[in-house]
Amino acid sequence: MICIRTERFPNLCYRKTGNGPAFVLVHGFPENGDLWRKVVPALSESFTVIVPDLPGAGESTFTGDLSIEDMADSLNLILENEGIDKAVVAGHSMGGYTAFAFAERFKDKLAGLSLVHSTASADDEEKKETRRKSIALIEKGGKDAFIRQMTPNLFSKKFKEEYPEVIEQQVKRGLQLPAESIIAFYKAMINRPERVSILSSANYPVQWIVGKEDTIAPPEKIAEQSKLSDRTFVSVYPDVSHMSMLEDEKKLIEDLKKFTSYCFGN
Repeated sequence: MICIRTERFPNLCYRKTGNGPAFVLVHGFPENGDLWRKVVPALSESFTVIVPDLPGAGESTFTGDLSIEDMADSLNLILENEGIDKAVVAGHSMGGYTAFAFAERFKDKLAGLSLVHSTASADDEEKKETRRKSIALIEKGGKDAFIRQMTPNLFSKKFKEEYPEVIEQQVKRGLQLPAESIIAFYKAMINRPERVSILSSANYPVQWIVGKEDTIAPPEKIAEQSKLSDRTFVSVYPDVSHMSMLEDEKKLIEDLKKFTSYCFGN
């Protein structure tokens, strides 16, 4: 684990493995960089894989309030620390929101953008209200109940039936996230703007990993957004919801490898 220390991020930690072109894997909520544990070994055979803990998750910390833009800035700090001027950035869910903000702020550093069960849209009012209710529950000490209720909803019905032990493991991992981090992440997601316009101006390839059973980043919404960029790669996974890195990691590895190789001209 490598850690950078700044006033804004007292600890900004990430893992680095492999050799070759730079590939950044940005985790979603309620996770840390270890979410990618099943895909990193295979990807590091071809690429230098950078796996951050976003501020507030895992070993990374922050001061003050937190925004999606702050998370994007943290990715840039990591690339600067490594002397990397070009990378493919893959973001899962909230990590995808972060990747879009990175694309807005540091466009020239992108060799490619991969959205793993994510979207360029902002929260609609119904989603914002749901998040506000969850924040109120957590502030009253309901963090454990929240994690236990929301985590199974990230997986397909079939996967939940066949691998209940994986669901329970993910619940335990979610429970490790501090309540203040959960609240900060939800506030950051509520306040994020729509970034659909980034797609039409993208001068780099864009990849979409879509779970057919995903209700958080549903296929019909992704289908609309995937038409906006000039070079688009779309993979739809049957019997997968929001967690392909656990539900179908072999297919995800294959797709991420092909995309990143294309982005770097290999």
